[in-house]
Amino acid sequence: MSCWDTLMDYGLRSIGIGERLLPRDDFTLCKQVVLIGSGMIWNVYFGTLALLSGFFLATAVALGKGAANPVARKASEWFIFVFRGSPLFIQFFFAYFAFLSLKSVSPVFDAFTAAWLGALIVLFLNTSAYSGEIFYGALLSIPKGDMEAADAYGFSGWKKFRKITWPTMLRLAWPAYTNEAIFLFHATTLVFFSGFPAWQQRGDALYYASYFADKTFNPFVPYPILAGYFILVTLVIIGLFGLINRRLNRHLPQDVRGRLKMRMNLIR
Repeated sequence: MSCWDTLMDYGLRSIGIGERLLPRDDFTLCKQVVLIGSGMIWNVYFGTLALLSGFFLATAVALGKGAANPVARKASEWFIFVFRGSPLFIQFFFAYFAFLSLKSVSPVFDAFTAAWLGALIVLFLNTSAYSGEIFYGALLSIPKGDMEAADAYGFSGWKKFRKITWPTMLRLAWPAYTNEAIFLFHATTLVFFSGFPAWQQRGDALYYASYFADKTFNPFVPYPILAGYFILVTLVIIGLFGLINRRLNRHLPQDVRGRLKMRMNLIR
């Protein structure tokens, strides 16, 4: 079997397209690269949707924690405390068995026991808590002069938030939020090693890397391949977030603009 045939058979296997059975022998480098890459589809799916949806909840949580209303403030504080204070692996475990219990009550919750929805909800809530704390710190760091200038120009309410508060908060929080995005994509490797099962062996990249490591008794091939894929994903995130960071800082003088940099440290 050529490498092209392997790509056609296993390139989309993780989402149910292509060869149904996993290879049982002849674990070539091409098969390992293709199948682990196929599993990355799930990692990108979980990371992208959790990050996009969590961004808006994180903004609401940050505003809630900084609100004068004690109910909104305490609800945001406890939300952040619970999801930052407990390990993500345990959150997956408890969420799966909670959804399993709800499934026995009503078939409506059947989809929640599948990783595509249940694990996504856990990642969404987890990143919202971490990002909410980042945004809250940035909210407190907004210069008072900016807010006073907004008041002087007659900005108030939604207009003040949209034009002054929110853009400044994002600009201050963006470097730390970029790190959270990277950590979130790395955390997606826990999905199929927690309570959520890989239906018909359709797992993520780590699932397939572990499969090859078990079958070949050689972890020094599949795991470096897995690391290579995540390094590529990290570079893409740094590039995209760097463009957004440049956009957020476009009004600042060139010499004071914050830039996202990746420095290769050969010696720590």
